[in-house]
Amino acid sequence: MNKVILMGRLTRDPEVRYSQGDNAMAIARYTLAVDRRFNRNNNDENSADFIGCVAFGKSAEFAERYLHKGTKIVATGRIQTGSYVNKDGVKVYTTDVVVEDQEFAESKNSAAGNDGGYNGGGYNSAPARPQPAAATDGFMNIPDGIDEELPFN
Repeated sequence: MNKVILMGRLTRDPEVRYSQGDNAMAIARYTLAVDRRFNRNNNDENSADFIGCVAFGKSAEFAERYLHKGTKIVATGRIQTGSYVNKDGVKVYTTDVVVEDQEFAESKNSAAGNDGGYNGGGYNSAPARPQPAAATDGFMNIPDGIDEELPFN
């Protein structure tokens, strides 16, 4: 089975092109910065992998319209390898994730407060700070000092 699930932030706006012919199809390419779960160097600095993704058709149109640098998404798809000979005659091997589904991994408000999380010069290794709940999130703020048990089991 060839199944990939990634969660990360776009390093730049998607590059979208359209195929030639009667049935032109959108093709979007973007790179996701994906945090590594464990750090090999045993230091406090976070590290990330930068994974190339390509989406076709409606998925590419979605990427063109809604995704931009810093957007945190979850993408599912499959790994595809290939090769080509460049202009210097050297064979180049490629590995991409062909995106079958993509969705937002955070709300617009969270994204605005996080400044995208990717700063262009390298992956942002600052730990995320919890944001206080806004009054408009639909939940009541629980006052401090309540020691009662919850009214359900």
